[in-house]
Amino acid sequence: MPLTAERKKALRTLGHNLKPVVTVAGKGLSEGVMEELARALEDHELIKVKLMIADRELRHQVIGEMCEKSGAELVQEIGKIALVYRAASTPDARLSNLLR
Repeated sequence: MPLTAERKKALRTLGHNLKPVVTVAGKGLSEGVMEELARALEDHELIKVKLMIADRELRHQVIGEMCEKSGAELVQEIGKIALVYRAASTPDARLSNLLR
């Protein structure tokens, strides 16, 4: 179910002070990056991903592929940072960025 504009605005507010927890570099979306992304989304639900890719079009393509493969939704993209959200199956209040 796509996020509403109101929900995206609330998530952007929560994500403003977050630091990137996953970095996608030259090798792209390797198996290790996807595993770390899945773990981070399950733990935190709302995360920032840093993309060390210079080409803007390629960066957009990688973000789309990353969201598709992980089942996450893009909340915001500014420069080389993407804010992504995926609801956890069992949220942990100690780890979740939404329940703090």
